[in-house]
Amino acid sequence: MYKPLEITKDIFYVGVNDRTKQLFENLWPLPYGVSYNSYLISDHKTALIDTVDECYSDLFFQKIAAVLGDKPIDYLIVNHMEPDHSGSIGLLVTRYPDIQIVGNRHTVKMLEGFYGITKHVLKMEDLDTLHLGQNTLQFYLTPMVHWPETMMTYVPEKKTLFSADAFGTFGTLDGGVLDSQLIPARYRSEMIRYYSNIVGKFGSPVQTALKKLSAVPIEAICSTHGPVWTQQENIAEVVGLYDRLSRYEAECGLVIAYGSMYGHTEQLAERIAAEAAENGIRNIVLHNVSKSHASDIIRDVFTYQGLIIGSPTYNNKLFPGVESLLSALQNRLLKNRFFGYFGSFTWADASAKQLAAFVEGSELELVAEPVIMKQAMLDEVEDKARALGRIMACKLLSGAAGSPGKKTD
Repeated sequence: MYKPLEITKDIFYVGVNDRTKQLFENLWPLPYGVSYNSYLISDHKTALIDTVDECYSDLFFQKIAAVLGDKPIDYLIVNHMEPDHSGSIGLLVTRYPDIQIVGNRHTVKMLEGFYGITKHVLKMEDLDTLHLGQNTLQFYLTPMVHWPETMMTYVPEKKTLFSADAFGTFGTLDGGVLDSQLIPARYRSEMIRYYSNIVGKFGSPVQTALKKLSAVPIEAICSTHGPVWTQQENIAEVVGLYDRLSRYEAECGLVIAYGSMYGHTEQLAERIAAEAAENGIRNIVLHNVSKSHASDIIRDVFTYQGLIIGSPTYNNKLFPGVESLLSALQNRLLKNRFFGYFGSFTWADASAKQLAAFVEGSELELVAEPVIMKQAMLDEVEDKARALGRIMACKLLSGAAGSPGKKTD
């Protein structure tokens, strides 16, 4: 029999772990799995906060029954309609036919579109409240963090925020659920990877949500993925991390991402990295796009302020992995980065032109002329590669990135 975990008085964790799925959204690797978090408030009226992936509905209902027994669920609060959180709604309605489903105007449309549900639906506006007895639910609409219907639910009596996908992370909950039961630092890299790949494009809406909640006292954050944050130092850390990432702020460090067919372009990457290290940069990450997964590269690009990308010409275009990476960075509206690039070719140079077009259409600061190599490494090319590494190091040690898309001396 499942032993219910009470997060705080009246609030129980009824989420599940997924150690089977290999790709989140069929895109992003899950080397440490992922949790789907759901919460149950047992009061005069009962409220379930989100559901879980349909694959885990049996275990989910067992956990609910362990808390409520035969008591009905009065309300389902839908903070987010993505199927990993709404997937069990249809089965839930079958088991609890009188349940009232609470969302906003976008939720109402999606409930009908996904599950054909139109009855017993309550539409809430921003800051509306719902009383359960000893506890009150207040709804904060946070659109585009990271879907249009996303909202957060706050319980003022418990100073507890149910934050939907915000402040979430990849990684299962291996025994402990509360941050006090585990090592929070273990999740930091996966939280950045989660934010940069899933939420990364929506920095402005995240900033709007953070400002809306800035005056709300919070003693617990219950996300839909990852640990429940209850310790003030951890709450401050995860909120601060989201604040920095959504403003595209970054640490002093350098990411060099490159494609290479026979190793010549890789040699350029090595020379640039060596010179940056000799000039004081300690955080340097090299990614071969044919080996590193895009989600890891994007995580590191969101972490560090310097970015250099290199590509050989391939079929008169960029190397496919580099082309895909550039598309992903454009989609995430990357800015506030020092940028450099290098290319190589044998008989026709196309990579440099296309990398130049990328930076011209971006909000990145180009720090130096590109390094272009024809066929193999000559002394002149090596000197330019080292110059790029040296200039990038000086820029990173000097401070914040400046004018977008422009070369600086």
